Amino acid sequence: MKNDTEYTGMALTKRDLAILISEESGLNQQQALHAVQLALDNICAALEKGQHVEFRDFGVFEIVTRKARIGRNPNKPQDTVTIPEHKSVKFKPGKRMREMFEK
Repeated sequence: MKNDTEYTGMALTKRDLAILISEESGLNQQQALHAVQLALDNICAALEKGQHVEFRDFGVFEIVTRKARIGRNPNKPQDTVTIPEHKSVKFKPGKRMREMFEK
């Protein structure tokens, strides 16, 4: 974030992102919010089709299949539950992001 505009929350929300984009780009907030939503919708659509989504230096989103496994209730370890195989989204950070957190 280039701009430290009164952002004090624990999480950056879609609205916060739209406001930052609006301030930095000259778009009004509605246009920026619409652009953010379109980007998110298209990322989800690509993942749904089985494609991976790659942003150079930022990272890659991809669908992975998690194997079936046995889970346990931490409060009652003797109780086991079968967790079925399922698909999940995996994010692998890119070079620039990895470097940011190595310091």
